[in-house]
Amino acid sequence: MGFLGANSLEWAVASLGAMKVGAIAVGFNQRMLTGELTTLVDDCEPSVVYCEEALLPRLEEVQQARNTFSVAVFEKDVRPLRGREHAKYRSPVVDLDTPTAIVFTSGTTGKPKGVIFTHATIAGEMHEWSLMEPIQPNGLRPVLVLPLFTAAGIVWGISRVVLHGGTLFLQPGFDPSSALRVLSEDKANTLTGPPILFEQIAKVPGFADTDLSHMITAHVGGARVPVDLLHKWQAQGVSLRQIYGQTEIGGSATAMPRDEAAEHPDKCGWGGIFTKIRVVDPEGNDLPPNETGQILLRGPGMMPGYWRNEEATRATLIDGWLQTGDLGKLDENGYLTYVDRLKDMIISGGLNISPAEIETVINQIPGVEEVAVISVPDAKFGETPAALVRTSAQMKESEVVAFCNERLADYKVPRYVVFMDEPLPRMPSGKIAKRQLRDAFADVPDNYEKVR
Repeated sequence: MGFLGANSLEWAVASLGAMKVGAIAVGFNQRMLTGELTTLVDDCEPSVVYCEEALLPRLEEVQQARNTFSVAVFEKDVRPLRGREHAKYRSPVVDLDTPTAIVFTSGTTGKPKGVIFTHATIAGEMHEWSLMEPIQPNGLRPVLVLPLFTAAGIVWGISRVVLHGGTLFLQPGFDPSSALRVLSEDKANTLTGPPILFEQIAKVPGFADTDLSHMITAHVGGARVPVDLLHKWQAQGVSLRQIYGQTEIGGSATAMPRDEAAEHPDKCGWGGIFTKIRVVDPEGNDLPPNETGQILLRGPGMMPGYWRNEEATRATLIDGWLQTGDLGKLDENGYLTYVDRLKDMIISGGLNISPAEIETVINQIPGVEEVAVISVPDAKFGETPAALVRTSAQMKESEVVAFCNERLADYKVPRYVVFMDEPLPRMPSGKIAKRQLRDAFADVPDNYEKVR
């Protein structure tokens, strides 16, 4: 059963209904065009797709091309349905390993893949987190600004609140002022998202005078937490804690302990009671502390595989471990530091360069709003870093390079700087869409001068 639309109460109710009757709930990104939606429909073959009225023409185009499903429009308001008399429904008895949801990955490496969530993987992950992040019964009060069709939405928003009890403050989208109001006035106690969410909320007038000490969870993922951002939230009684995970492991796999988050803002914790982390070399051998390699994960939230994609499943799940495609390192205490995406690494003259490390430095420049570092061709070294920067202040390319020269080895310093007029494109998870930027700016050396 598919769902196409922005965050809404109706979306949430329909997906819960699908799970209850034993169907598989599949969320579609409402920003996708007809061709993209057709590809996903071909993959999961829904029997019915619920759709918000504004998107009906687009879905009907898909239906004309693939007459394999029926279309239902979300009710405009489900509240009148409360209290109605209806025949009692007995949920079917299903095996715990039966799929109950499919979440399509963002497709950073090509065609999106459908990550399977079973009743067991969702329940298992929520149980583990309840042991590590104790909450009072019915005391969970998360603000959800990320899309429902992601793991952050259907798993960590809808499913977690249903399992533990509480109130989900579902937002139609991200508005910093609204999010701060819900956090302060409605006493919402949980917020998870990329650093940009917390950065924009911190810029809302009155943030510095807002007491948020009632918050029990403020998890930041998708990018490193800038130290100044950590300090801004600390002043309001909130400890920002770095997390790490992937949709294939349930969304979140590890979070930094509260009492150590401020001292080690770059670290992501040690895993969990049942979730284990390894860092290995290209041959699969475990690396000693503080050496960088691929991150492997195993835990109760790990997917059984990709929907109808055995080849990708075999390449990703090897000997019971999830091959993340991410680079990281473990310290002597087993705490993980995320380094970068394996496929994002820049190899310049045989030396590995982490774009995330350069981005962390450039983000320290006053006035920088966003930055993404990508690889571009270089005649001498094969590849070289290029920085795509959006600022709120007048700035020269040479100033960015000079700032990096003081803080990075010379081979890591970006040789191209491109100032962006518009916000950088982002995936539904809030992460910067690096693949899109690499495609759009592959010709940087042909159009911009190197900065020495």
